[in-house]
Amino acid sequence: MPAAYDSYDYPSYWKGRDYEHKSEFLAIRKLISKISEMGRVVEIGAGFGRLLPSYYFRAKKVYLTDPSGKLISKAMRKHSKLKDVEFIQSKLQSLEARPGFRNFDLAIMVRVLHHIEDIDKAFKIINKLLSKRGYFILEFPNKNNLKASIRNIFKGNLTYPINIFPLDIRSKKHIKKGTLPFINYHPDQIIEKLKENDFEILEVRSVSNIRSTFAKRFFTVHTLIDLESLLQLPFAKIYFGPSFFVLARKRG
Repeated sequence: MPAAYDSYDYPSYWKGRDYEHKSEFLAIRKLISKISEMGRVVEIGAGFGRLLPSYYFRAKKVYLTDPSGKLISKAMRKHSKLKDVEFIQSKLQSLEARPGFRNFDLAIMVRVLHHIEDIDKAFKIINKLLSKRGYFILEFPNKNNLKASIRNIFKGNLTYPINIFPLDIRSKKHIKKGTLPFINYHPDQIIEKLKENDFEILEVRSVSNIRSTFAKRFFTVHTLIDLESLLQLPFAKIYFGPSFFVLARKRG
């Protein structure tokens, strides 16, 4: 059965988004520096393997998974020279049924959660895939980023900053068509859900904090990433950026 991203040119989406791409690389590099052992790693929703170079050098064996056969094929071509990388076309829900697909030291899931409505089920599956005290790097879109909060307050929605309920940003037309969900989450809700599903939170980072056409016009990507490096930790405390990264660990 075709996956949603089979008909979408996802690699082209990243053209002109070097700052956002490198911001995510930065976050992953900082988070994996907290992990002592990364023998077996699984990336869920890996797409065309964009993020693989950010953690591959620390892993002994990597499994890239994605529902889209088209994207997995692109990942295979892109990283054909790398050793100890396995490419698997699969939805998250099907991974737990794969024989021997357990005891991962690290699971990574970036730009996937916004397509998932049952986050409890997703976190339970990931918990099963991990080894005892295994790690989980999760990214999700921050519903309460500063720009969204200010925009809603000016529209008269004064309670928006304290509303922890998720927001599906699809149009009514797309919802009727049954397109993939596109849900923005409040960081407090995600952190609480992780805790409820036997994860402890080790670190959170606000990412792509300077995602601005104006900033990109006047500053080099290198300068923006230098600033990003300084902002990710402190800005997480005020829910600033549009993207949130969490490093969690499965409870023993």
